[in-house]
Amino acid sequence: MENIDPDAFLADRAYDANRLIDRLTERRITPVIPPKRNRTTHRKIDFTLYRERNFFERFFNKLKQLRAIATRYDKLI
Repeated sequence: MENIDPDAFLADRAYDANRLIDRLTERRITPVIPPKRNRTTHRKIDFTLYRERNFFERFFNKLKQLRAIATRYDKLI
């Protein structure tokens, strides 16, 4: 992760940790991580960019489902 310099870091709520967010802001990377529900201070995030993460997540899920067809795992004996 040290050698990569993206403009934004898209992740889900599981990655909402102060240590990670502080590290990203030090490197001038915009964290697009929704805050956990139990946080006392909520920070602003770009939800339009966060929706793109969901689009790619669904795309890779569809590829995983099609893997069975492409590699003939569903072929009956």
